[in-house]
Amino acid sequence: MMQLGDKIPDFELENQYAERFNSSSLEGKAAVIYFYPKDFTPGCTAEACEFRDKYEDFKDAGAEVIGVSSDDTDSHAKFSKKHNLPFIMLSDSQGELRKLFDVKSSLLGLLPGRETFVFDKTGKLIMRYNSIKSKNHIIKALKALNHT
Repeated sequence: MMQLGDKIPDFELENQYAERFNSSSLEGKAAVIYFYPKDFTPGCTAEACEFRDKYEDFKDAGAEVIGVSSDDTDSHAKFSKKHNLPFIMLSDSQGELRKLFDVKSSLLGLLPGRETFVFDKTGKLIMRYNSIKSKNHIIKALKALNHT
C-alpha cells in the first residue's frame, strides 16, 4: 500500500492520443494522479470537468494532472475532446496501475475506486484521498499542493 512519503512508482501506459506516457517524465514536477471509475458517467464527468476548470491552479502550483481509468484510449480521446480536458488521461485497461497504487474497488467491489494521489516536486506522496464521491478530490489536492 502506498504510504505518505513513498516515491511515485515507475510506470508506462498509453494516453488519450495512444502515445506512451512514462512516469519518468514527471521528474522535478508535482503530480496529481486521480483514479476514477469510468468515462462519461455523471460523477466522473463532473470530477474531470472540475479538474479542467481548476487546471490553471494546478499548473500554477507546478503540478501535472493525470486521470486514470480502465477505459481504452479511444474512449479517453472522445471524453477528453467532448469536455475539453487539457490534462493527460491514461488507459489502465489491465488494472496494473490501480494494483501498483493499491486503489481498492468500492460499492462492495462493483465499481473501480475513486482515489487521488498528490506527489510533490521530489516525487514523494504528500496526500492520498479515497472517496467514491468526486466532490472534494480537487479541493483537497490543491490544498495539499499549496502547503508544500
